[in-house]
Amino acid sequence: MAQHGKRYRDAERKFDKTKLHVPTEAIDLLKTMAGSKFDETVELVVQLGVDPRKADQQVRGTVALPSGTGGDVRVAVFAQGDAAAEARAAGADYVGAEDLVAQIEGGMMDFDVAIATPDLMAQVAKLGRALGPRGLMPNPKTGTVTTDVGKAVTEFKGGRVEYRTERQGANVHVPIGKASFDAPALIANFSAVIEELQRVKPASAKGRYFKRVALSTTMGPGIKLDPNRLRATIDQPVP
Repeated sequence: MAQHGKRYRDAERKFDKTKLHVPTEAIDLLKTMAGSKFDETVELVVQLGVDPRKADQQVRGTVALPSGTGGDVRVAVFAQGDAAAEARAAGADYVGAEDLVAQIEGGMMDFDVAIATPDLMAQVAKLGRALGPRGLMPNPKTGTVTTDVGKAVTEFKGGRVEYRTERQGANVHVPIGKASFDAPALIANFSAVIEELQRVKPASAKGRYFKRVALSTTMGPGIKLDPNRLRATIDQPVP
């Protein structure tokens, strides 16, 4: 723990924590600070000017990262018959119906995304207490309740990620790649998420929409971004 603490403090000394950066500056800084023995994940955190307790201000969905996530995404699919065969062919890690439900009830949680066909959602609903708190419950809004399971598996394996506002703080946490990615790849993923969040801005949201924005690596400190210059790379201000 002491070693981790020293690395974190050393990283903090490399930049002005009070300065608001543009995306290219923040990503360049992140890459100089990633010094762990593993390839750290780069995470984007955005505080939105919404009230997620109101149904019409909940922000949730999925976005395809053009540069991928850089990680091995493990996918579980609740399906049977032809849909189950389709899911296996697409590379799903776990496929099943009652048997998969039983496995998860027994404590198996070795997956990152859960997808279900509509006809099995009554069975999947039994797993609410296990999947809900982890953000893994299939949902039509995120494309994880679908009859086209093959396409969904391929997309999530290829770099589609889910985003959603937390009930407390209205923060959205999205992984946008790995520290080993080159800067243009991270910028492409960053821009895709920002543009998606702007696209789904609730009509009822008032005032500043992007309130606070930060980038960090798994083991590093957060670098603050200027909410007014999130699209500085394409010379377009974000309202």
